[in-house]
Amino acid sequence: MKILVAEDDEYLLHGLCDIFESEGYTTIKASDGEMALALFQTEAPDFVCLDVMMPKVNGYDVCKQIRKQNLTVPVLFLSAKSEEIDRVLGLELGADDFITKPFGIREVIARIRAITRRYFQTSKPDQTPPNFQMDDITIVPKELRAYRNKQAIELSLRDISILSLLYQNKNQGASRSLLLDHCWGIDCMPNSRTVDQHIAQLRKKVEQDPKHPVIIQTLHGVGYRFIDKKIT
Repeated sequence: MKILVAEDDEYLLHGLCDIFESEGYTTIKASDGEMALALFQTEAPDFVCLDVMMPKVNGYDVCKQIRKQNLTVPVLFLSAKSEEIDRVLGLELGADDFITKPFGIREVIARIRAITRRYFQTSKPDQTPPNFQMDDITIVPKELRAYRNKQAIELSLRDISILSLLYQNKNQGASRSLLLDHCWGIDCMPNSRTVDQHIAQLRKKVEQDPKHPVIIQTLHGVGYRFIDKKIT
């Protein structure tokens, strides 16, 4: 999924993009409202994150223009304004959510995942990834969750992408370079250590014993694999 992030504070803009990219989203940066509208036209993002107080065109007016063109693309407002009327105005203009600055990373991640779930719920069936089973967990991509004995496990978009790739290549394995290209993107420049670090964190979520993994096994000298015991 592509997120258009419009924020005139350069430090905050890059910080937000780092958060979104760590979750597995592709980001498009805009430093003012005029640029945001131009990029919305050319890039067709799946999601829009707007600062309210921006130069040239403010966030409210950007949202108005977006809603004239697209009634369904999710819009998240970020604002230093904390008055109830500001939040109400943003929601009345068609925003899906409104976060007041300053905010924490966990809050942003929780809001972005919630909006992504709503996005998948309203997508056409052929645009929604199907559920799949890996050992004793069921992965439900449209919820960004896995389930073990009815207990929910929260996952990021990148977690889902990694598990999907391993499932598609079950019993064969996926190299680190394939994981990088598929789950980080060919234009991204992480190293193989990035994959190993993310896998270590993902194992803590999905494995019953991360030190002795059965869902994400190491394929020495290559990468990782999932062994489907039903077809071995």
